[in-house]
Amino acid sequence: MQKGKFLILLSLLTFFLVNLATAQVKDSVLKPVDTAKTKVKQPMTRQDSMKAKYVNPGKVAGRKAVFRSMIFPGLGQIYNIQLLNDGYGTRAGKSQAFQKVYTIGKIVAIYGGFTALTVSYIDSRKNYNIFLKEAQYREARNLGDKTVTGNPELSRYSDAGITSAKSTYNRNGQIVLFSYGLLYAANIIDAYVAARLHFFNIDDKLSFKVLPSMINSNTMYGFNATPAVKLSLTF
Repeated sequence: MQKGKFLILLSLLTFFLVNLATAQVKDSVLKPVDTAKTKVKQPMTRQDSMKAKYVNPGKVAGRKAVFRSMIFPGLGQIYNIQLLNDGYGTRAGKSQAFQKVYTIGKIVAIYGGFTALTVSYIDSRKNYNIFLKEAQYREARNLGDKTVTGNPELSRYSDAGITSAKSTYNRNGQIVLFSYGLLYAANIIDAYVAARLHFFNIDDKLSFKVLPSMINSNTMYGFNATPAVKLSLTF
């Protein structure tokens, strides 16, 4: 009796599970597929794979040199020395020792230029203030103010000479400030160009080839060929 009840319950459970599985299969078959949400992965072409893998080391080095030179003048040149230590200087066809000495010389020239410009700017502003005070004294004296005193060392200058000297030193100071910008830009450009040239062959080897050729000068009357010589340079 108990075995009969157990078989009945097992049959009902099996029937229930079979119906449930059948309903799920029908629902999955009848349900439409949303193709809009389905992402189709495009196959990568050979050209795309080459673009993804290739990195121009010269451009990367140039950007790094520019970024360092913009932060602090001379850092780009120091980065170029690091490139020489990594062995990239041999690609330029010259010894690394010569290029290192040359790069260090450029760093010295950069800071020597900034030092000379700073000294010149300080001197220009100092003389400008001296002549400015003298011009103010003479203007006040001409207006009748006897309380101010001028610089006795400038007594030999006329009023026009004082005004001209003041303008000259003021203009010199402005030129020095403009020269600061030029030297800063030259520092950046030099670092970029030197970094790029580390990855180019710029040796002194030059070859040429001379070949006979023809110049095609087509006219409305027909073909007209002229003998010529073709010169090919390889460097």
